Amino acid sequence: MDLIPDPRRAWPAQPGAGVFPLDGETVIEAQPGTEGVARWFRTAVGAATGLPFADDAGVIGAEDNRIVLGISPDIARELGPEGYRISVDAEAIRIEGGAAAGVFWGAQTVRQLLGPDAYRRAPLDPARAWSVPMTLIEDAPRFGWRGLMLDVSRHFMPKDGVLRYLDLLAAHKLNVFHFHLTDDQGWRVEIKKYPGLTEVGSWRSRTKWGHRASELWEEKPHGGYYTQDDIREIVAYAAERHITVVPEIDIPGHSQAAIAAYPELGNTDVVDTTSLTVWDTWGVTANVLAPTDNTLRFYEDVFEELLTLFPATFIHVGGDECVKDQWKESPAAQERIARLGLAGEDELQSWFIRHFDRWLTDRGRRLIGWDEILEGGLAPGAAVSSWRGYAGGIAAAKAGHDVVMCPEQQVYLDHRQAAGDDEPMPIGYVRTLEDVYRFEPVPPQLTEEEAAHVLGTQANVWTEVMQDSSRVDYQVFPRLAAFAEVAWSDLPAPAERDFADFEQRMTEHYRRLDAFGVEYRPPGGPLPWQRRPAPNGDNASLGRPIEGAPPNV
Repeated sequence: MDLIPDPRRAWPAQPGAGVFPLDGETVIEAQPGTEGVARWFRTAVGAATGLPFADDAGVIGAEDNRIVLGISPDIARELGPEGYRISVDAEAIRIEGGAAAGVFWGAQTVRQLLGPDAYRRAPLDPARAWSVPMTLIEDAPRFGWRGLMLDVSRHFMPKDGVLRYLDLLAAHKLNVFHFHLTDDQGWRVEIKKYPGLTEVGSWRSRTKWGHRASELWEEKPHGGYYTQDDIREIVAYAAERHITVVPEIDIPGHSQAAIAAYPELGNTDVVDTTSLTVWDTWGVTANVLAPTDNTLRFYEDVFEELLTLFPATFIHVGGDECVKDQWKESPAAQERIARLGLAGEDELQSWFIRHFDRWLTDRGRRLIGWDEILEGGLAPGAAVSSWRGYAGGIAAAKAGHDVVMCPEQQVYLDHRQAAGDDEPMPIGYVRTLEDVYRFEPVPPQLTEEEAAHVLGTQANVWTEVMQDSSRVDYQVFPRLAAFAEVAWSDLPAPAERDFADFEQRMTEHYRRLDAFGVEYRPPGGPLPWQRRPAPNGDNASLGRPIEGAPPNV
């Protein structure tokens, strides 16, 4: 059936089973709790097929021509809330889930069974016959956190592009959208109490073209932001697809855009923060937040507004790559270290993170941050995104902290997909489709009890060299399909995984991506318009390829 992710069990409904036809008389019976799934099915699959999928209420004679959606306590016990069972026979397509989320993932599988054209936005042929093979499928995810992080700070993605990516996540049964909203190069979310964050902080005057070592610039302003109504729309759209949106507001590093808008947030006793602008290059800046009461109150106000927009349990606070040079030089920062009895700047960062951990906990939320938040000690309820390798995640899990595994060496999708000079703006290690397919989120160093702290896994998409949606598509796909199977399916050990079978199933999946309009990297290499000219002269500094296999750290 060429399904991706590969389900746990799938077999024909009976020997020589045929197909269940869908037509203009097919109705949907949405049992209590599944009305949202029915609405999505009518909207998405209805648009592609041209079929109305009417509500079964009051429809006479449709007993043997229906799609039945239901929530089953038995499936909840056996497969969990996101588990589902599909049964297709001569009378109906039945999709049962442990909860509404399970029903939704089952509906996504039925969409795959309908064929690639079920991913289009209008029917190609109104007279076309649609059908689903008579089959039985039982399925459930391995991990509860199956995520994609999208950086919209370095290059802004307009709202419609974000909604499109939510549809792509749903199609791959991914359920967490980590929304990287702020960084040195731009602040992307409206905060009504502090309008300068978007009036000033959302725009930079120009953009470095390529890697930060490049001598090339795009000499035009770049920016944009999401209004609070945009955010509400994005969150609601995600919720309809059973995707949780986890916002990230970077503190105390990666904050130059905020300091440019409100200079008092910076270390004013070290640098003239009034001269700072939104950063126009890549890398790590020394301009970090000052550890003052004013800064704490400012960001409490920011988070107060965010909590009204994002109902997610987790709020991501960054915490990574905080250069502490200004704190070392700042009399105010040193006075704070002495007054609190801290051992140094690492513990000062820990104090900063712990403050917001307590603040969020008091409001029923949980803090999550990049693995640097382990330095100097971590609050008991905080969780860790392990990005510098496995080590941070291993240390966090052994200390009893929950972990999301997203090691740079394995699942940073901005890293190049192949060697060769024609790869557009090559960054990092070569991470092929097969490399991602053989990624294992749970390291063998963890005991069974420690491994239970691995909430799941996430692929990260940093957009320094992704100037538009076409480049994002190229970097993300097809590797996100392999990652989705790793996150969902109960696969064997990496070396034992059947990549040839996955490649065979991808043949059909490429057709789905084509129908969806995804500008993925073809298996044979980039298309002519996707290629980068061979490096010569100044072009040699555009990328930053790293040779050899990535370290397993």
